[in-house]
Amino acid sequence: MKTLLVLGAALSLALPVQAAISAKEAERLGKDLTPVGAEKLGNGRDIPAWTGGLKQDTSHVPGAFHKDPFAGDKRVMRIDASNMEQHKERLTEGQMEMLKRFPDYYFDIYPTHRSASYPQYVYDAIKTNATRAGLMKYGAGVTGATMSSPFPIPENGLEVLWNHTLRFRGHSMTYTAVASSVTEGGQRMDALRDYEYFFQYSVPGAQPEDLDNKIFFLKRKTLAPAQMAGSITLVHETLDQVRSPRKSWIYVPGQRRLRRTPDLAYDTADINTNSIRTVDQVDMFNGAPDYYEWELKGKREVYIPYNAYRVHQGDLKVDDILKARHINPEYLRYEAHRVWVVEAKLRVGYSHRYSTRRYYVDEDSWSIIYAEEYDADGKLWQVTEAHTVNFFENPLVYTTLEVTYDMESGRYFAEGLDNERGSTLNFSNQLNADDFSPNAIRREAVR
Repeated sequence: MKTLLVLGAALSLALPVQAAISAKEAERLGKDLTPVGAEKLGNGRDIPAWTGGLKQDTSHVPGAFHKDPFAGDKRVMRIDASNMEQHKERLTEGQMEMLKRFPDYYFDIYPTHRSASYPQYVYDAIKTNATRAGLMKYGAGVTGATMSSPFPIPENGLEVLWNHTLRFRGHSMTYTAVASSVTEGGQRMDALRDYEYFFQYSVPGAQPEDLDNKIFFLKRKTLAPAQMAGSITLVHETLDQVRSPRKSWIYVPGQRRLRRTPDLAYDTADINTNSIRTVDQVDMFNGAPDYYEWELKGKREVYIPYNAYRVHQGDLKVDDILKARHINPEYLRYEAHRVWVVEAKLRVGYSHRYSTRRYYVDEDSWSIIYAEEYDADGKLWQVTEAHTVNFFENPLVYTTLEVTYDMESGRYFAEGLDNERGSTLNFSNQLNADDFSPNAIRREAVR
């Protein structure tokens, strides 16, 4: 009976439900709303109006670490366990739990800068998306959109989620970084990896029918430790992952062959994290959303990690950042911002290790900045933070450090530690889909 229920649900996912807004509504973009759909005005207190974000800096050398444009800011206040009750209206449940568990942890609050900005052609695409994008039933996919977030004036939680999934992240991206799982006692298991992305969804001039149901292509190659060196993960990320699930392959040097991995989805343990997080927690959330019912809870003003240029510097050591039980709060920056709050409840008939998931989505970039995952008993299990910066040579907002805390085991996982690599994310390399074919990976593996 369960098989029939799931099959019936999967079939119904293919039915499109149009959610495009009218041209009149879309005219709000760039007026009372920013070009991406955020409220342009501030709150009259500590959240300023959006005035365009950081300007593009074409003189920035691709791959170089970014100078902190807000280095001169003075800290507004520090929130820790001793005063968090005074500020709980702007703290999430996960943040308060962190402060309770870790007496030496704190949030340094700085002046808010609405620094998010994107190229004009991205704004133009978002406005076009607004009047033609459609959402598949249960959010299986999106139709009629390209380049960036399809629903700048969202009406439900799934639209907000897809705004994150399809947000503009450039056209190609390469970088090398350390990912580390850290025990409660501070012992680390580090892995050094090369990452390459090609975002087919964001190809300039592409129409929805040109996408071939692809969002992006990813190749991740492990360089160290020695026993893992040479392993490669290849992913073809699809737009409708229920009708056509993502395609993925793994190359293991000892086996000397590239093999398909049909289970790289949902709550499959991400083995590269020592099983701290699941595959669908990468990039805060990824993949098909059909296992959950998604509810838009509204907006809140929350202190969130933002403009994380201080931790995004080449003169820091990984040892400076990773400490026992949590990363070093000395290098973190938090600001007051408005976020969309979306809550996901596990659907009847489906199984996942998280029964409830809550996401806090930055209104200015559509990036999930904060996530909380709960077990079957409703107990907080994990907390994840995305520390973002504006890569102002492009410009675009993307994560420089992502951290997942496991409240049950006391371990945590950090990804994106490129501080000792001599360079950071580089968006200037011209990659294409041919670079991510299985044959291309086979040729690379034998070299």
